[in-house]
Amino acid sequence: MSNNSIGKAFALTCFGESHGKCVGAIIDGCPAGLPLSEKDIQRELDKRRPGVSRITTKRREEDIAEILSGVYKGLTTGAPICVMVLNRDVDSRPYELIKDKPRPGHADYPAHVRYGGFQDYRGGGQFSGRVTVAYTMAGAIAKKLLKKINAEVLAHTIQIGPIRLPKEVTYEEIRKNVYQNSVRCADLETANAMEAEVLKVAKEGDSLGGIVECTALGVPAGLGNPIFDSLDADLAKILFNIPAVKGVEFGAGFQAASFKGSENNDQFVMQENRVVTLTNNAGGILGGLSTGMPIVMRVAFKPTPSIALKQKTVDLIQERSVEIKLAGRHDPCIVPRAVPVVESCVAMVIVDHAIRLGIIPMVLK
Repeated sequence: MSNNSIGKAFALTCFGESHGKCVGAIIDGCPAGLPLSEKDIQRELDKRRPGVSRITTKRREEDIAEILSGVYKGLTTGAPICVMVLNRDVDSRPYELIKDKPRPGHADYPAHVRYGGFQDYRGGGQFSGRVTVAYTMAGAIAKKLLKKINAEVLAHTIQIGPIRLPKEVTYEEIRKNVYQNSVRCADLETANAMEAEVLKVAKEGDSLGGIVECTALGVPAGLGNPIFDSLDADLAKILFNIPAVKGVEFGAGFQAASFKGSENNDQFVMQENRVVTLTNNAGGILGGLSTGMPIVMRVAFKPTPSIALKQKTVDLIQERSVEIKLAGRHDPCIVPRAVPVVESCVAMVIVDHAIRLGIIPMVLK
């Protein structure tokens, strides 16, 4: 049994494959009365669209969003919202040549075993990063809902390969700079260095990974449903469902293991009639509940597994070891296009929990 849905009060169901006719999303639980147009969704899709810079795949998909249900006269009706994009620039020929030779670093082999060889192997099928189109479309709706409670989600690239953002940046720098450069970094000087590193490694036929940092601002205290629907657990779950994610940490994260309790504890103070903390090592979540401080998380992405160098694999039909050299169109680094996807995933979880607690009502006025 597969599960292609996530969320409870605000739920996403994904459909489609990388080289199929389309990819799409069904969003169930969106409150009625939200102004929503295809332009709202398109604005977010354009942030992750392929073929728009020197460091993305040459696959040129327009990713034009089409709303099929759940919106009438520009307002959501409370019914499930179905939205999709067509796959228009598909070339499956390279995958036909290697369909019995699983690509290293991809899900080809375990998917072959799990589905008995019936899986759609073209472009990775449902295991492709192409499915994040659905996440982004649902995230566009979630972001509009967050504005109703004056909350906001901001993400940016803080590391690609060995190049790491060397300083703290302001929220205003993130808002201003991230979508003005190809690597989605909030510091333009670092962005130039990151892009140069990606281009250098791509010329060698290789790829790079990196880290995206995401912050949710304006989230009220008390969101979350412990024990097993805690806010950080739900955030981690959806983030790990972005293809290529290998690690998620909140606040100080793994660094907290080297702190003393006196260093790690976030002490409470009153500030402008609000309870705040002097530090935010917890990343805005304690006991699975939001604290009212910014929710801060970092998401680690592995290097793109599709590379131009020769690699070892096996021929599943002949049952022997062989070498493989991949053709096709691939991102030398997926991190920049993952930035809006991370934002979308975080927005969805916060909206889901806010609806569950009645902070976002089911009918908007």
